Amino acid sequence: MAEPRVFLASRNAKKLAEMQRILAEHAPGLEVVGLDDVPAYDEPVEDAPDFVGNALLKARAGWRATGLPSVADDSGLCVDALNGMPGVLSARWSGRPAGSKEGQDDRNNRLLLEQLEDVPDERRTAYFTCAVALVHGDTDEEELVVTGEMPGSVIREVRGDGGFGYDVLFVADERPGLTTAELSREDKDAISHRGRALRELGPLLAARLGAAGERA
Repeated sequence: MAEPRVFLASRNAKKLAEMQRILAEHAPGLEVVGLDDVPAYDEPVEDAPDFVGNALLKARAGWRATGLPSVADDSGLCVDALNGMPGVLSARWSGRPAGSKEGQDDRNNRLLLEQLEDVPDERRTAYFTCAVALVHGDTDEEELVVTGEMPGSVIREVRGDGGFGYDVLFVADERPGLTTAELSREDKDAISHRGRALRELGPLLAARLGAAGERA
């Protein structure tokens, strides 16, 4: 019998690997496939006003297009001195994405540093937040959303070469002295907003896939 598969609505190889690692703790043998592993479909515009709405938009579209249990996340950095921004605009804070993902990240990070240049260290508090949606049917009962947060602060210079996005500027409260781009993969998984959400989702996903298999 083929291994069960779940679709993650992302092309980000690091997100796919992160989800595979964390879900394997609860659903061994589960294969995570991404956008590049399925036939192309019209991806929805992420125009919801919050992380939960955007995650559900992507997961619903994935389910309709692939027929696989579909997971999607929306996450971002919320900076207190910027009234919670970049927030849902985190990925496009410096404008619409253009060029490589790495280039967009660099532009976003430069803009954030400029906006916080005059903000004293004690007021540079922030947190990463993540909403992860699972859709495996067309009813409300077949949808699930979990969330996770990682509090910390924004430093004044880029440090580290791990992670992605704003990781090079963010120091988590639970790991002072290191940016999340300087943490080991295991250390980051243990405290990250996405790691927390996926660990909550893992046993729920395994239970729902098991129930669906029993009904099949």
